[in-house]
Amino acid sequence: MEERNLKRQLSILALTRVRGLGAAAICAILRTVEHPELLFENLDFLGDIIPDAGAELRAALSAPEPMERAKAEQGFIEEKGIRAICLGDDDYPYRLSECDDAPPVIFTLGNANLNAPHIVSVVGTRRATEYGKDLCSSMVSDLARLLPDTLIVSGLAYGIDVCAHRTAIKSGLSTLGVLAHGLDRIYPSSHRNVAKEMLNNGGLLTEYMSETEPLKHHFLQRNRIVAGLADATVVVESPAYGGSLVTASIAQSYARDCFAFPGRVNDQYSIGCNELIARNSAALITSAHDLVEAMNWGGAVKENALIEQELFPQLSQPEQNLLELLRAHSEGLQINQIVIALDIPVSKIMPLLFELEMKNLVRAVAGGNYRAVV
Repeated sequence: MEERNLKRQLSILALTRVRGLGAAAICAILRTVEHPELLFENLDFLGDIIPDAGAELRAALSAPEPMERAKAEQGFIEEKGIRAICLGDDDYPYRLSECDDAPPVIFTLGNANLNAPHIVSVVGTRRATEYGKDLCSSMVSDLARLLPDTLIVSGLAYGIDVCAHRTAIKSGLSTLGVLAHGLDRIYPSSHRNVAKEMLNNGGLLTEYMSETEPLKHHFLQRNRIVAGLADATVVVESPAYGGSLVTASIAQSYARDCFAFPGRVNDQYSIGCNELIARNSAALITSAHDLVEAMNWGGAVKENALIEQELFPQLSQPEQNLLELLRAHSEGLQINQIVIALDIPVSKIMPLLFELEMKNLVRAVAGGNYRAVV
C-alpha cells in the first residue's frame, strides 16, 4: 500500500479509538474531509468539521492512545494478511457505504466479493428447530443453483446463522460471517472449523480491532453490517424478541428488502416471523424462488437455466414429463402426488427423480416434497 494510503488508514483507525466519536460521526468526517490525518496534525481543522466540538473531544484527539493503538493494529493486520478497507476506498462495499452509520473501517479475511451481484443476509434464532433448519438449507441450496453469484451473509452464531454458512459451503456458494469481535479469535469457538472452510469461498468480516471481546452490545452493533451489506435480509425463524428482528428493523431503516418465512401460530420460534409478516415489516416467502421473484432477479435465473439446459440437453420423455409437472407446482409435490398425476408406479418414479437430482434440475425439500430447481 502506498505511504499516503497507509497514513490515511492509520488516521481512520485512530479515529475509531477516540472517545466521543461514534461510527456516524466518523462517517460524517470522512465524507467531509479528504485527508483525515490533518485532524491529528492540526486541531484547528476540528471546528470546521465538528462546530460543537468541545474541550473533551479535543483532548481525546490529542491523546497518544488512539494513534499508538492504530499503529499496533496496522502491524497486526499486516502480519496476519488481513485487509483493512476504509470508507471511501474503492473496494469498500458500496451497499454498506450508503448507510449513515457505516463502519469507518472493516477488517476482512478470505476472498468474498463484498460487491457481489446478489447479496442475501440470512438471520434467525440460535435455537433453530428442524423446521427452521430445513427452510434455511432449502433456500440457500436453491439459491446456489438459481443464482450462483450470490453471497450469503450471516453472523456465524448457533442455529440459523451457522446452518446458512454450512449449507452455502456444501452448495459451493460464497458465504461471509460478520463477527462481533476482532479477527484474532472465533466465537463461538466450536465454529472455528466452519470459519476456516469459509475462507476458501467467502470469508470473515468485522469492524472491531484485534483484542476486542465478543461483548453483548457488539452483537447488536454488528447487526447493522449484516443488514447493510445485503440487498435483502431473510428472517428464517425467530421468537418474539431477538437479534434477528433487530437486523430486520435495521434493514428496513436502510430501505432494504426484508423477508420472513411463516410458521404455525403456536410455534415459539415462529412468533417473530409471523409478526413481521402481519405488520407488513417483512414480505412472506416460502422458498428461494419466492425471494428471487420478489427481488426481480428472474432475468439472471433465466440465464443460468439456459446454461443448465445446455449442460443437460438430453432428457427422456418420462424425465421431461416429470420436470414439467414439478415446474407447474412451484411449492413442490410429494411422491404420492407425482404418482397420481403421472399415473406411473413409485418403482419408476424414484429412478426418474434420482436422475433429475443428479442433473441439478430437481431437489428434495422439507416435508418430503420434490421441487424443480428452474
